[in-house]
Amino acid sequence: MVNRPLLAIAIRVVIAIATRTFFQPDEYFQSLEVAHHAVFGYGQLTWEWLSPKPIRSIVYPALNIPVYWLLKVLSLEDTAALIWGPKILHGLIAAGTDIWLMRLTRRVAGERYVTAAFYLSLTSFFHGLSLSRSISNSAETSLTTMALSYFPWDVDMPSWSDGLCKTLVLAAVACAIRPTNAVLWTYMFAWLLWNLRRRPKDIATVLANAIPIGLLALVSIYAMDTAYYGERTFTPLNFLLTNASSVSLFYGRSPWHYYLTQAIPILSAPAIPWVLEGAYQAGKPTSSRPLKTLLGLVVWTVTVYSMAGHKEWRFIHPLLPLLHILAARSLVDSLGGDPHQSLSRRLSASHYFLTLSLPAIVYVMLFHERAQIEVMHYLRSLAPEQSASVGFLMPCHSTPWQAYLHRPDLADDGRLWALGCEPPLQGQNVTEYKDQTDIFYESPVRYLETRFPKEVNPSFPPSPLPRSNPGVVSSNTHPWQHEWPQNLVFFGALLEHDGMRDLLTRQGYQEVWQAEYGWEGDGRRKGGVHVWRYGSAALDM
Repeated sequence: MVNRPLLAIAIRVVIAIATRTFFQPDEYFQSLEVAHHAVFGYGQLTWEWLSPKPIRSIVYPALNIPVYWLLKVLSLEDTAALIWGPKILHGLIAAGTDIWLMRLTRRVAGERYVTAAFYLSLTSFFHGLSLSRSISNSAETSLTTMALSYFPWDVDMPSWSDGLCKTLVLAAVACAIRPTNAVLWTYMFAWLLWNLRRRPKDIATVLANAIPIGLLALVSIYAMDTAYYGERTFTPLNFLLTNASSVSLFYGRSPWHYYLTQAIPILSAPAIPWVLEGAYQAGKPTSSRPLKTLLGLVVWTVTVYSMAGHKEWRFIHPLLPLLHILAARSLVDSLGGDPHQSLSRRLSASHYFLTLSLPAIVYVMLFHERAQIEVMHYLRSLAPEQSASVGFLMPCHSTPWQAYLHRPDLADDGRLWALGCEPPLQGQNVTEYKDQTDIFYESPVRYLETRFPKEVNPSFPPSPLPRSNPGVVSSNTHPWQHEWPQNLVFFGALLEHDGMRDLLTRQGYQEVWQAEYGWEGDGRRKGGVHVWRYGSAALDM
């Protein structure tokens, strides 16, 4: 018989190592880049870390610090281990979702549905895309699944409180990583206290465990962030206040039904028919109390998150394991037959329909936006005489940074720079505010003609101010000043602007590397990734 925990670990680690593509900037700039900066002393910190009231806690990036520290001690930071080390760590964390989902399914729905839930989790498109990546939502998903698996779903059992401490500790860590995870636990502990309302001693048991664990978590966050930032800092409060302002809307506003009409269908992928059927069945009066509670948690969380203007698929990633439980119940019940018979024998047509997600997983692992990763490997391989400076004329955070590049000779921001996209932190009107990327793409040629010297300086001095300093108020609204770098990196779509190709050629730049990219909906990011170098006459392919 297959050892399911080992299978989950193997699959998630292999996915993590095999992934060669770009998904979200936070995968690097809110995780690996911060840890790399903490250990090696250089890298790019975004406004979330540099503003007067930073909103990010060091708790999640700190998971990667021991990996980088060990590589530094062993002098392995210049090897592939710099990339593989964090990948293996996050693959192991990801496997926690699959492993503890089995326990959660067993407790909420019953043993009959465990295999189907495990199968749905392993073949999930969104898990394949995101779960093994270094994104806080992915770790939040694993921790939430683990915590719910120990939650006292049946408060009428004499041993109802056996897993309470584990639930509280895991929930506290999940909230430390993502403060918005508290939305889920507000519902779950309100439900628990309501069902214990006639049992004062049991309520006291919950509070006697919850209060010290909660206080310890808050003190730990405060202590770690204060030590990291060098001054008294409580990031969860800063996070909530900042996201309650118009700053969050700077990153986009979605309609109220976004999670219902886009996020849940995308997260569920081929399993969506069974998710909907399972939700319908769980809402019936005859359904068990744990399943009703699970459905209520999904409805509550989606409702609360829908009230926010800025929405993303990954924000509700912690709900996906719950959707898999609902789908598993529907799938198994619809198949009927002997419950002890092999699931694979009974899946029939459903099996093939569900495996449609597998080609999509392979595509997003190996091909979609791969060039954004490959270009960093290329730049890392360049000799010093070919890489005196590098400038990225791309929408901000389109590639990883020093966590992949690891070039101390380019540690100076003036020698390695990219366009910025700081939000309106000084209270500017979010509908009128334009960041550096916006200004550049309004007229790229004009930007280069007015903010760069007339000619290239072959010594490639550092750029004076290639991007704004986050949180610093300047009398000049657009103070950016550049020197021409030795290498320019950009998407091919930039060459379609009138006069751009002629301008770069006239300045002495020629293409030395390019890679295709995969489908992309953002017009600014089309055309593959290109590297042009001053004075080069041949492709470094």
